Amino acid sequence: MIEVRELTKRYGDTAALDGLSFRVEPGHVTGFLGPNGSGKSTTMRIVLGLDAPTSGEALVKGRRYATLPRPAHTVGALLDATAVHGGRNAFDHLSCLALAGGIGPSRVAEVLETVGLTGVARRLVGGFSLGMKQRLGIAAALLGDPEVLMFDEPVNGLDPEGVRWIRELLRSLAAEGRTVLLSSHLMSEMALTADRLVVIGRGRLIADTTVEELTGRYPTLEDAYLALTAGSVEYGAPR
Repeated sequence: MIEVRELTKRYGDTAALDGLSFRVEPGHVTGFLGPNGSGKSTTMRIVLGLDAPTSGEALVKGRRYATLPRPAHTVGALLDATAVHGGRNAFDHLSCLALAGGIGPSRVAEVLETVGLTGVARRLVGGFSLGMKQRLGIAAALLGDPEVLMFDEPVNGLDPEGVRWIRELLRSLAAEGRTVLLSSHLMSEMALTADRLVVIGRGRLIADTTVEELTGRYPTLEDAYLALTAGSVEYGAPR
């Protein structure tokens, strides 16, 4: 489970997060939805201990990420698919991550097969397309076979086949009882992937509901998204 409790993050006079609270339960794909600049990436970075909150807290399985005894085996995350050394090949990149996380080397071949990169495992990552880098980032998130998975806009750069693949992968991971948090600003993709939705705007919670509930209240999910997030974009604010 992921728990966000009264989370606030300020950058000078700008509030990226403003008293945000929600929970992400296992067994579902939870869509983390909001306009660009609404605070989605900032929230994920705080959950992973990459940013410190101004106040409030973010917990994974009841603990701050920094206190987890085996973090790579508990949480897997993809925040930025381009944050990888272009001079390494895919196999070596994952091998380094596995070694740092106390993960056996055989797992590297397994996740490369899962994401469809076995055939390019020895190619330098610098020559990968964005879609291939997304797949590599997903492989890295899966390395420790974690219970909790977080993905920030993972369909960027993927072709239609790749989008269908990741949709099926995320739903299968949730069906295994894992906690899956997927951020996006695209309601159309969330409608096909997520079971639950956490919608935020300007760093505040707008809705914490199910896709089914929203379809019962609005003609379409796109109408729901536009209605919920109207006026919630703050251009220039941190994501």
